[in-house]
Amino acid sequence: MKSAQGKDAGLVTVVVYDGLSLFEYGCAVEVFGLPRPEMGNGWYRFATAAAEPGILRGAGGIEVRADGGLELLSKARTIIIPGWRGIEEPVPAGLCLALKKAHKRGARVMSICTGAFVLAAAGLLDGKRATTHWRHAGGLAERYPSISVEPDVLYIDAGDVLTSAGSAAGIDLCLHLIRRDMGSRAANQVARRLVMPPHREGGQAQYVEEPVQRRSGSTLAPLVDAVRAALGENWTITRMAAATAMSGRSFQRHFVSTMGMPPGEWLLTERLTRARELLEESPLSVDDIASAVGFGAAATLRNHFRAKLGTSPGYYRERFRASDVA
Repeated sequence: MKSAQGKDAGLVTVVVYDGLSLFEYGCAVEVFGLPRPEMGNGWYRFATAAAEPGILRGAGGIEVRADGGLELLSKARTIIIPGWRGIEEPVPAGLCLALKKAHKRGARVMSICTGAFVLAAAGLLDGKRATTHWRHAGGLAERYPSISVEPDVLYIDAGDVLTSAGSAAGIDLCLHLIRRDMGSRAANQVARRLVMPPHREGGQAQYVEEPVQRRSGSTLAPLVDAVRAALGENWTITRMAAATAMSGRSFQRHFVSTMGMPPGEWLLTERLTRARELLEESPLSVDDIASAVGFGAAATLRNHFRAKLGTSPGYYRERFRASDVA
């Protein structure tokens, strides 16, 4: 499987440091650093770059041996900062300079959890939207007032700078990057290997009161399954509330507390996700896909596609269409 542009997906370089956050580092390794022969020759290459000289130990005393130093950032297409050893800990000037140079050259930079503090120290988040773990969002906003910090989202894709919330949200962002580079099929294939949900929208809340996956006793799980199985139908708030035996107002409150977003926003996300899959994997026309996922008209699908994804259904299909689709 080649990248959407028909070439190598590029080198992903993860910055490692003394006091390394092992879970965040593990997210990057698990997604980008493992051999995936089923993905073909276009899959990401992977390297680790030491932020500083000397022995690097992760949490728990595990020693990490990097592939090289910060010079590796000059060759990377994507650079990942997997957390930081402490939000009060200064970021080495050499690391900041290397990140600035790589970003200016055209590399994408991405942080997981408190790694946002490193990107902020390097000035790469100035004037941009960003997120981090909800516990540290206030500290990030206070220390760097030029950043528009959003504490209640999973991740933010600002094009060449991407940030994610705490820990597991880093996996969501990694999968999002695969989806952006290679399409839904590739991202879903990796998600299955990770035993992860294939897609969580970046705007979803970092934490919700009652996960819908907890099927026992959940009033929303049957509704979610029914909607996903029939996206082309007219799912009004009234209809969804009736399916859960709630009033409209109670249903909307319960949905937000459980899913982390309003039902209308969730439904739009589900329809766009399914539309992307059909554009990649089916020969259906844009008109037929719009009808199948509940948008009705192709013009409506195009409007939502451009508003959410910044592109058109036609261009998306051309970029990500599976080779075996007639």
